[in-house]
Amino acid sequence: MIIDLPSTTTSQINSRLVRLRDEGGATTLGRVLTLVIVTEDGQRTDAAIDAANDASREHPCRVIVVARGARQAAPRLDAQIRVGGDAGASEVVVLRLYGELAKEGASCVMPLLLPDTPVVAWWPFDAPISPSKDPIGQLAQRRITDAAAEKNPIKALEARRAHYAPGDTDLAWTRLTLWRAMLASSLDLPPYEKVSDAEVTGEADSPSTDLLAAWLTDRLKVSARRYKATSGEGIVQVRLDRASGAVDLHRPDGKVGTLSQPGQPDRRVALQRRSVRDCLAEELRRLDPDEVYAAALKSLSKVSKGRGPSAKPEEAPAEVPADANGKAATPRKSKAKASS
Repeated sequence: MIIDLPSTTTSQINSRLVRLRDEGGATTLGRVLTLVIVTEDGQRTDAAIDAANDASREHPCRVIVVARGARQAAPRLDAQIRVGGDAGASEVVVLRLYGELAKEGASCVMPLLLPDTPVVAWWPFDAPISPSKDPIGQLAQRRITDAAAEKNPIKALEARRAHYAPGDTDLAWTRLTLWRAMLASSLDLPPYEKVSDAEVTGEADSPSTDLLAAWLTDRLKVSARRYKATSGEGIVQVRLDRASGAVDLHRPDGKVGTLSQPGQPDRRVALQRRSVRDCLAEELRRLDPDEVYAAALKSLSKVSKGRGPSAKPEEAPAEVPADANGKAATPRKSKAKASS
């Protein structure tokens, strides 16, 4: 059910929510947190709401959407309340702010926060430079951003590093969960040798690739190298060098990866690129600061970057025998290629 409240106030919105609770029983009770979504009003707003609705089935919550409209318009607040099948396991309150009111998102959100419950702020697209100092960010225990959704993802990731505060996180980090689990489990198998070198290859504008290289740098105490992939989506390949041979995890198609390591048969593993709704649901499972993410951000400056993965040295050509006249025979062309 969708209820439109044009040119309204937060007091009228609260009154309508109470009426809906009286009419519908306990359909709007049992919320564990308040999720505040901050975005510009437009077509992408519904995509963010759909992701929040799916995540709410695991985390019942009240979703407040701050959709900032045209700044040149007269100050006005248009609201929309979604409950039932249009809101998943949550209740959604969409606040469309126009004119000078678009700058006052925090003051419009405060009267609608659930009492005695945590507040999580999520910027699904463009985020402030310092989320912890943003007026809405100051209301929240956790602040979720997405560097990959911004115009310049790598620059946005650098801003996250420079302005990190406990409680900050980014969906570019959450997308690494499967990669981190797979790499950690591969090192739990014998031989238990120290990793001497690490290489991570991915798209040039993939912040997750940078974060994975920084995480390996921090955890393995090596200076990981980050390379640009010539094909593939997101993270394409991770290579960990050890004395007995390399651990290689390669995902060329963004869906299925191949794990290769000495003494073990190659294994195909599921590494499907994660959706926003899955990443959001994972982030809502914890409300404490993510120290591992903070350590990875600090290690970003230690990651070295290059154009392409280093090639293996080619084997020296075999000695060419002389022919009957004492001249060296023409060598055959080697079919071996440098490792990419």
